[in-house]
Amino acid sequence: MSDVQTQAAQPQQPVIYKGLAGVPVDYTAISKVNPETNSLLYRGYPVQELAASATFEEAAYLLWYGELPDDDQLAAFEERERSLRGLDHVTKRIVDEIPVTAHPMDVLRTAVSVFGASDPMTPDDSPEANLDKAIRLFAKLPSIVTYDQRRRHDLEFVEPRDDLGYSANFLWQAFGEVPELPVVTAFDVSMILYAEHSFNASTFTARVIASTLSDLYSAVTGAIGALKGPLHGGANEAVMHAFEEIGPGDGGAERAVAWLDAALAEKRKIMGFGHRVYKHGDSRVPTMRDSLERMVEYYDRPDLLELYVALEDAMAERKNIKPNLDYPAGPTYHLMGWDTATFTPLFVASRVTGWTAHIMEQLASNALIRPLSVYNGPDERHVPVKG
Repeated sequence: MSDVQTQAAQPQQPVIYKGLAGVPVDYTAISKVNPETNSLLYRGYPVQELAASATFEEAAYLLWYGELPDDDQLAAFEERERSLRGLDHVTKRIVDEIPVTAHPMDVLRTAVSVFGASDPMTPDDSPEANLDKAIRLFAKLPSIVTYDQRRRHDLEFVEPRDDLGYSANFLWQAFGEVPELPVVTAFDVSMILYAEHSFNASTFTARVIASTLSDLYSAVTGAIGALKGPLHGGANEAVMHAFEEIGPGDGGAERAVAWLDAALAEKRKIMGFGHRVYKHGDSRVPTMRDSLERMVEYYDRPDLLELYVALEDAMAERKNIKPNLDYPAGPTYHLMGWDTATFTPLFVASRVTGWTAHIMEQLASNALIRPLSVYNGPDERHVPVKG
């Protein structure tokens, strides 16, 4: 038999795409990265344009309904969201029982499970019921995130206000006062930028769970678990931990470069840099960096920006890797007064809009997501017969 015949007779080895890298698994009309402009699009709109001229409420409406709202639609949507912000005593009591040593993402994951267990509409997977659940989560998650941060500082729960927009109320519940407009605007921008990003790990997790015809709360709970990881949502926390290792104050640029060289020598992964989707840099970064610079000026913290720029430049020089959204978002949240451990729950409060849009899209044309694997363990063998 010739070599060609021998090769033809051998079974073809399957191609393994680790992490499903580069493998399309379904269609989506919710978002994409336009390779021609390197822009992240929500329903066709560049996210940087939405961040410049829309509110987070408008972006959420767009993700769920497919179009931006007119004035009447927005007013009705805002009225509905504001009416749902309160935190029921059952959920609050369960949060109180969770030790403050638990990560805030664990608290948030538990709270969403409680919402699902308490909502009589949980089994109803109709589009109308799921949209109602999505809006409820959108409205209530700020109460959980802010209460959990406050209880860790022995502070009381701050009741939501129905006379404030989403981001202003979020900050009010966290800090007991409404910050000035630049802070509210920067926070709102971050919420818009984090809201959606196609089939990322947490969104895909949500779609897999939804594909089994489980309920929306279960899908969101699973997505929170996926987002907790430092290779996904937890990266914004890791960025701030790196800044804390480098240390604040004068001379940050030199310390940042020395820290990076030591970290690379130890083969540590530098969080906040690189992205699997973007080939020419994360399109969201310039908008978020602009917000960071405004917060640096507002809070008079030029030392933080010095450190930020030095580490970014050094990373580009040594590894030719650009930052992702987590890199400017982490220090922006820090300047506002958020605990570092709360950064990823803030991500959840934003991304719940994208997750639930994907859950509803999955159910509208559902197929159970069940990929194959290639076995590479022992050949068939048999249990020895005992004497």
